[in-house]
Amino acid sequence: MITLPTAIVVGAGPGGLAAAMQLANKGYQVEVFEKQAQVGGRTSKLQLNDYSFDLGPTFFMMPQVLEEVFERVDRNLHDYVTMKEVNPLYTLKFGDIEFTPSRNVEETAAQIEQLFPGDKKGYRRFMRLEGEKFDRIIELLKQPFGSIGDFFTKEMWQALPKLHAFDTVHGRLSKYFQDERLKWAFSFQAKYLGMSPWNCPGTFTILSFLEHRYGLFHPIGGINKVCEAMAQVTEEFGGRIHLNHPVEQIMVKNGQAVGVRLEDGTECEADDVVINADFGYAINHLFEPKALKKYTKEKVAKKKLSCSTFMVYLGVNQQIDLPHHMVLFAKDYQKNVEDMTERQVLSDEPSIYVHNPSAIDPTLAPKGKSSLYLLMPVPNLQANIDWDKEKQRLRDWMVQKISREAGIEDIDALIEEEHIVTPKDWQESYHVYQGATFNLAHSLDQMMYFRPHNKLEDVEHCYLVGGGTHPGSGLPTIFQSAMISVDLLTKQYAELSEYSHQGSRVSYGD
Repeated sequence: MITLPTAIVVGAGPGGLAAAMQLANKGYQVEVFEKQAQVGGRTSKLQLNDYSFDLGPTFFMMPQVLEEVFERVDRNLHDYVTMKEVNPLYTLKFGDIEFTPSRNVEETAAQIEQLFPGDKKGYRRFMRLEGEKFDRIIELLKQPFGSIGDFFTKEMWQALPKLHAFDTVHGRLSKYFQDERLKWAFSFQAKYLGMSPWNCPGTFTILSFLEHRYGLFHPIGGINKVCEAMAQVTEEFGGRIHLNHPVEQIMVKNGQAVGVRLEDGTECEADDVVINADFGYAINHLFEPKALKKYTKEKVAKKKLSCSTFMVYLGVNQQIDLPHHMVLFAKDYQKNVEDMTERQVLSDEPSIYVHNPSAIDPTLAPKGKSSLYLLMPVPNLQANIDWDKEKQRLRDWMVQKISREAGIEDIDALIEEEHIVTPKDWQESYHVYQGATFNLAHSLDQMMYFRPHNKLEDVEHCYLVGGGTHPGSGLPTIFQSAMISVDLLTKQYAELSEYSHQGSRVSYGD
């Protein structure tokens, strides 16, 4: 009988857990080492006494990708998590104008005609043409790009005319819409990639299209419940998850990963290692320098990074009259974005995102109270900003703005719990390289083959999952990265028989 290889997963974020549950299902001996006290990484739960928050992502787009991860292990996502569709998708505020699109095309078209006269036809054209683009691109998101030859596939040549890679998101939307505010409404999703729509490749207009076609979903209890579900499935198949066990180093011998050394000095051997740590952090901290040639610290320092986020989490002793999702746009949105991504300064009038999950989910705060989440996109740590100095000022500005928006004279008097995460905290507490919350930027020279590969080139038996590898950041693509990497990992053993396997470190039993 063949004993299948052992696999160590470094990090219990969504990508690591998606990989762990698949490998455990295949019979691998899976050990997951997570530095934090709970699973999830940037997708974990933040608990402030009686108030619960999602630390990072606050909704699911394209849940069918996550459903596929569960289907691969003969499980049904909906047996573990209750998903609730968010309708409308969000409330977008441009001064006094509120736009509340949904995936009901007729209702959204009618609202566009009322608020942005003349752009209804452009919206319908957007839905049709971007749908055609997505249907071509989706196959590229499922395949690895481990060699330059992967560009020369039938799927690539079919998709190439539709990619709009040499246009920008804003430029592409200008072909559909006249009103600048409507362009903003369909381009702010570029911030999911930590990029400016004026620089982000035009390929990524599919992000807003996906929201409008497939909708947005909130798991009851928060996005973190999905990570808890994947951890449960991993353990159902015999995998083990070790919390409060930070990894100090990936052990490499003769050019291949052979296990990990924990911070307490414990060495754990494995046939394969899957890295779910932040890419920049992993290269800078988890390898001996001599182990890496393509991805050195110096080369990673030259990579383009996403923006960061300034976060305020509030437990409020009142039901807040705000929608589940809301974006408050700066009056000069382009300047705000350029301040963040190009000039790397804090805007005088920034845009902010507000998440009020208690509007549809009573499990996150005590009855009659609200868990409120405020997010401001800001420059990463490459900018010369003193976050210890700016922290209180930004927090006060955001809280006062929300107080006015909710029609509450003094929201500060109602705040029972509070927590702030700055870009500096993202790096120091969560090991996010340069505080770049959305990982590596998605510029043309950092996409597909030019993004770190799912199989780490420098080290054999070592694989990457998460936003720092192909296909990129964002939960659907992170789950897709786990499927790609697991397929590559298991493919190396495809030639195994009961009798022999040249070069394998697999043991045999009776």
